[in-house]
Amino acid sequence: MANKWVYMFSEGDMSMRNTLGGKGANLAEMTSILGADVIPQGFTVTTEACTQYYEDGRKINDEIMAQIMDGVKKMEEINGKKFGDATNPLLVSVRSGARASMPGMMDTILNLGLNDDVVASMIAGNPDPTFERFVYDSYRRFIQMFSDVVMEVGKKYFEQLIDKMKEEKGVEYDVDLTAADLKKLAEQFKAEYKKQLGTDFPSDPVEQMKLAVEAVFRSWDNPRANVYRRDNDIPYSWGTAVNVMPMVFGNLNNDSGTGVAFTRDPATGENKLMGEFLKNAQGEDVVAGVRTPMPIAQMEKEFPEAYKQFLEVCETLENHYHDMQDMEFTIENKKLYMLQCRNGKRTAPAALKIACDLVDEGHKTPEEAVAMIDPRNLDTLLHPQFDAAALKAATPIGKGLGASPGAACGKVVFTADDAVAWNERGEKVVLVRLETSPEDITGMKAAQGILTVRGGMTSHAAVVARGMGTCCVSGCGDINMDEENKKFTLAGQTFTEGSEISIDGTTGNIYAGLIPTVDAQIAGEFGRVMAWADQFRTLKVRTNADTPADAKKARELGAEGIGLCRTEHMFF
Repeated sequence: MANKWVYMFSEGDMSMRNTLGGKGANLAEMTSILGADVIPQGFTVTTEACTQYYEDGRKINDEIMAQIMDGVKKMEEINGKKFGDATNPLLVSVRSGARASMPGMMDTILNLGLNDDVVASMIAGNPDPTFERFVYDSYRRFIQMFSDVVMEVGKKYFEQLIDKMKEEKGVEYDVDLTAADLKKLAEQFKAEYKKQLGTDFPSDPVEQMKLAVEAVFRSWDNPRANVYRRDNDIPYSWGTAVNVMPMVFGNLNNDSGTGVAFTRDPATGENKLMGEFLKNAQGEDVVAGVRTPMPIAQMEKEFPEAYKQFLEVCETLENHYHDMQDMEFTIENKKLYMLQCRNGKRTAPAALKIACDLVDEGHKTPEEAVAMIDPRNLDTLLHPQFDAAALKAATPIGKGLGASPGAACGKVVFTADDAVAWNERGEKVVLVRLETSPEDITGMKAAQGILTVRGGMTSHAAVVARGMGTCCVSGCGDINMDEENKKFTLAGQTFTEGSEISIDGTTGNIYAGLIPTVDAQIAGEFGRVMAWADQFRTLKVRTNADTPADAKKARELGAEGIGLCRTEHMFF
């Protein structure tokens, strides 16, 4: 074999991150430490294959495709199912996985391998009416996701059809739709696909696979991924791996569910399990904020055995990686499956607390603790907080989840493009959305703060805002949103574009009007970590200061002298 483009999970480990990407390397590592019974066994298409895809003019060559299909055959043997088979079908997920974590920036396709024949056969083999509903739920999800992600049709057409169906049936959530409703939706989705593209929805699973892998490779170069890479110094030349796994179904029935969890609180660093969970749902429902999820503790009541096993897995993973873990999992018929883990993104205060705690717990040396903190995030400690006196006089008009700490105030905007445009003309803005999506990244960067109606602590808005150090309040369900007319109501007040609002990303409180802010105070862990840094550093730190106030603040923060002083600023 000239090149090895595909590795089964059992063939790799975490030292192969450059080849397998972060997700693939961790799936391989998790397989070795947790066992194949907990990790659905699949394969990873390497980052080199992504590079080759671009060198070949954005095409997957025959050698790579042959190795992908060989990986599918091995998956069939491991899982006892056959890809594309009508009687015992193997359905798969196709997911990205770059070397560095890029949450929500690249694409995923779930339920791949379904077509009309497979759907009909699955239903014929299981007369339970709840199973029929599950099959059509999975099918309509696949058609929508494939159309949007792979064929770039745009999800709005399908969302409109879902909303129309829910309105006709008088229900609020997708989960309230019947098997007949979902079957009708699947037909409407295929008709919409043909209307938009002029061809029938692809029924050949091998063609679906090739197009899906190409779509994940292509997403490495999408606008939101490029913005994220620039902000996080991730080289374009790295490329992304692709992970193909057998589907496990959190939407199978009410004995199933899906969730996202962190072994420590990513907002505060507190050493306690934090996460969210949804019954009868698939993974994207949690991060997309389609329904507001329940806290992870609720899982203990719903699935006590799986919850107990999950706690053991959390302890095993954190002890193995010696860092806070961000995990995705699914429960199918009360059985736990782990779908991924990675070192979790965290706020700057949380990073300092976790670093100090890991030293105290014997996981890290002080030198390792300093090295694990991203220095760019430390400036979030200097972000404004509300002035205490002004805050005391203010009354919250609503409350969401404090998803990313800090305080923000500004004028309300409703789209990412408007946030950018208003910011460019010097306005401070708060971006208000039903829920954010990866396409909103530029607007999220331009905003002082982000407020969402849906979603929880692990939603896209929360995770990305924490990574950027931007204040975020998510999941304020009391907001009555009218995105089309750029307005919303909360506590009897109507807010239009340009209305002034203040949000607190620590408490989740929302206020009408602008509340003055003050500089944040430095927490105790900051001084401890900087003292460690002083032990190991080789460079001295001087400050850029033109005024006595600048020099005083720099001295407080440990600067050892003036490195640059512009006299013209004094003259001004």
